[in-house]
Amino acid sequence: MSEFTEYAPGTPCWVDVTSPELDRTLSFYSDLFGWEAEQDPRPEAGGYTMFSKDGKVVAAGSPPQQEGMPSFWTTYLASDDVDATAGKIREAGGSLIMEPLDVFDAGRMTVAQDPTGASFGIWQAGEHHGAQLANEPGSLAWNECQTRDPEAAEAFYRAVFGYGVDTAPMGEGAIYRVLKVGDKSVAGIFELNEEMDEVPANWATVFSVADADAAAARTEELGGTVIVQLIDIPEVGRFATLQDPVGAVFQVLANP
Repeated sequence: MSEFTEYAPGTPCWVDVTSPELDRTLSFYSDLFGWEAEQDPRPEAGGYTMFSKDGKVVAAGSPPQQEGMPSFWTTYLASDDVDATAGKIREAGGSLIMEPLDVFDAGRMTVAQDPTGASFGIWQAGEHHGAQLANEPGSLAWNECQTRDPEAAEAFYRAVFGYGVDTAPMGEGAIYRVLKVGDKSVAGIFELNEEMDEVPANWATVFSVADADAAAARTEELGGTVIVQLIDIPEVGRFATLQDPVGAVFQVLANP
């Protein structure tokens, strides 16, 4: 299923990119993914801009709330009670970057950090339930917590969301953890190795594309960078890590 009207608690439901050069960022992703951008005209919305694909909202962009902030993507995990989830985050050893707040009639949110340093958002739906389209080219395909302490991350997210966890070998002794809501795989935990010592703990955003090589080439044409060259992941697809011209890192995946 590629169209969504609701998300079970714990499921990644939304992503947005924060950018100090928002117009440049909007132009880049509109070109790369064929998105249409529509900015919320209300002054109190702070320039928040929705991206849509085929008439369905898929992501958003916004300027930073403080000067000097870099550009980055944020993953939001669904909750039916943000305040209760915030309490569980603290109890499990995480912290809140932003206290829970209402976003007009769209919903209620908070931003948190897990004990390993990865930041993420929590979204309680009001009028806005999240991405209306996913798992199709030009929309969200996957989200994963990238961390140097996957055991601690697993324990934290299990405690907060009650995830089930499957594991799969990645070679050289590494294990990939798949977070599950019921019988549905919803996100992953990836261990950052010694070769990735400059990568901070984070929640990575992966977008579906029809052709990963073409997406990487177009990213460079538009002023972005290919950070991790294209690789084939057995039974998953062709994958690359990219950086947009303003500095936000994201990934693309073409299914086999």
